[in-house]
This record gives sequence, structure tokens and C-alpha cells, in this order.
Amino acid sequence: MNNETKIRIALVEDQLVNRNTFIRKCTAMNSCELVLLATDGHDCLRQLKTIPESLLPQVLFVDLEMPGMNGIETIATAHKLYPFLRFLVLTVFDDDAKIFDAIKIGAEGYLLKHETASVLEDAVHNLLEFGGAPMSPPIARKALQMLHRSGIGAAEDEQHTPPTALSEREVEVLELMVSGLDAKAICIHLDLSVHTVRKHIANIYNKLHVRSKAQIISLAHLQGWFKRTK
Repeated sequence: MNNETKIRIALVEDQLVNRNTFIRKCTAMNSCELVLLATDGHDCLRQLKTIPESLLPQVLFVDLEMPGMNGIETIATAHKLYPFLRFLVLTVFDDDAKIFDAIKIGAEGYLLKHETASVLEDAVHNLLEFGGAPMSPPIARKALQMLHRSGIGAAEDEQHTPPTALSEREVEVLELMVSGLDAKAICIHLDLSVHTVRKHIANIYNKLHVRSKAQIISLAHLQGWFKRTK
């Protein structure tokens, strides 16, 4: 795969050892190219300003614990300036509050730093091609526990219907997304083409004013749209 067709990725990480480890992993990613390596949030924003829009990274891996401007602040600021960029948290922490804060400000996945190159590469493709919300298994369990605790209490006792702006088919797709299926699995389940499912997902994003699967899942649980089976 030549550089013109590779997915452009970036890393924002203050620790030299972690940057070097990520660089080594990138050499094993045949479909990705590391185009930006920043030592903190301020460095990331400075570098982004110098890159033509057509050459900006498509996916940024961002560490959470950094001096000066932490990962949450970095994602929030970069998202405002470049709303088309996609962000994946890459960290050693699985703290509940940090997971929730990262999702709220625009992170679309949450991965632990020990993940292999293949897992990181798959996460990039899952995010860009299928609208997935890649998470390391321990993080996914934490996220679900958070949702189950937060009341979503009301969702457990009372079921509300999704917004009427959604079509019947979009509601079907939404429910499958909330249940954990990615676009590819939804295609199989509903016997639809990838193009059709992606169009439904795009419509759902626009109508619900969200930009990630993680935000959709959180919103659906908070609103009690799909009652869980006990």
C-alpha cells in the first residue's frame, strides 16, 4: 500500500518510551502512516496549524495524563478547531470519570497502551469504515458498568421511545448499535448492504446531533430508549 492510500494517524504522548513503542508498532501497520508525533497538547495544536487540511491526520491517538494540556483538554480543543478529525484515547488508565469525560468531549474509542499493533490498526479501520467505538475489553466493561449505575435508573424502570425524527429502519439500526453490533454485523442481521447501513448511521448521527457511536450508546441508555432484558 503506497503512502497516498494509507490512513494518516497521529500520536499525542508526553513519555518518550511510549512514543518510541508506538513508532515501532506503526512499522507493523501496513495500512497506516504516522504523520504527526506530538509531545503534549500544545505541541499537537501547533503542529496541526502547520499542516494543509488535505494532509492532516485522520485519526489521533491521545494520551490522557500529560502536563500543561491534558488529553481531555487536547481533544476538546482540537475537536472545536478540526471537527472532522477522529480521536482515540490511548492510555494506561481505566478510571470511570476519565472514560466518561473523554466520551463527552469527542473521543470515539478508548484503548489501553499495551494493545498490539494489529489491535490498534483494527481500531482505526473499525472507527473509519464501520462507525465503531473501539474499546479495550476492560474499558468496555467499565463503560457498561458506568451506564448501568448512572440511571440510568429511569431507563430500567421506564422505557421511552427514540425520537420520532428517526425512521423505523433507523430505529432498528440504532437499537442494534446500542446492543453492541458494528456496521458489518448490522448488515448481516438486517440483510442490508454496507452502503445502506452507513447511510442509516449517518442519518442517525445527524438527527441525534452526535458524532460517535460511543455518544449514541450513552444517549440511548440515558434516555431509556431500549429497555434492557433482565
